[in-house]
Amino acid sequence: MKSGEKLARVLDALRGAGEETRLRILHALSRDELAVSELTQVLAQSQPRISRHLKLMTEAGLIERRREGSWAFFRLTRDGFPARLAEFALEALETGDSVLERDRDRLERVRARRAELAESYFEENAAHWDELRSMHAPEAAVEAAARSMFIPPNGKFSRLVDLGAGTGRMLELFADRYESGVGYDVNQPMLALARARLAAAGLDHAELRQEDILALPDDAASADGCILHQVLHFLVEPSQAIAEASRMLSPGSPLLVVDFAPHDAEALRESHAHRRLGFARTEIEKMGEAVGMSATGYAEIPAENAAGGDALTVSLWLLRKND
Repeated sequence: MKSGEKLARVLDALRGAGEETRLRILHALSRDELAVSELTQVLAQSQPRISRHLKLMTEAGLIERRREGSWAFFRLTRDGFPARLAEFALEALETGDSVLERDRDRLERVRARRAELAESYFEENAAHWDELRSMHAPEAAVEAAARSMFIPPNGKFSRLVDLGAGTGRMLELFADRYESGVGYDVNQPMLALARARLAAAGLDHAELRQEDILALPDDAASADGCILHQVLHFLVEPSQAIAEASRMLSPGSPLLVVDFAPHDAEALRESHAHRRLGFARTEIEKMGEAVGMSATGYAEIPAENAAGGDALTVSLWLLRKND
């Protein structure tokens, strides 16, 4: 670092935090990741004004900005001096300030509205999901098998990645097993549903991002645990998702794959957009081998109505990236 650069960065962070509206933004973002429109509701200020402050705070390194479709979401920076400065300021703000109390009340209304929209989306699609759920193994049995197989080698995953996060259930199921979690999905309404679910569960160590799971922005070897839960059957090239998971995992780290065993329920192609009618055990294992992964576990959970023609067996694979 050149002479004076560190000094300049510290001064930028101090200036970035040194204004009432910006402190209120820090306070709101300490409780949730928020879009610009949501912050305007929380602070009861105009969007141009909020956007101007957000730009300055992002440049100062106090907050991070990410795109999700046409929306921009903001969260607190987690590393470096700006993060420590924000933490110090927020500790000092934890008193009975009436302005911040009103902000908190409005934030709860924003969260409630978000949950209502998510619930509406869920209700619109519930019939389709219930139809599929009735065809396959009980979710409780599948989740119990998943937890018994997918165990962090060192007590907790430092960074768990869920590719195709859907409703956010896997981030919720394994919340006690990771320090930091991130779920990726391309479907914005699903992300809204997942975000409401995680907020209701109080999971502030998990985040959600809208991205193509076959081309993620993450650095190689940036995660030590990865999940592909009921995702591969939607993809034209499921091997690409396993390759992307392998790229993101550090050596020795596990990948949990949950999907259907081979079946003949052709109706799922039209009613649920399934491109693949399940996977044989060896098919997934060979996909893993092709990208430097070894199979270390496998389980099958049959449907309770296994005698039925459209009964679906759920398979679980545990792969591990080779050292």
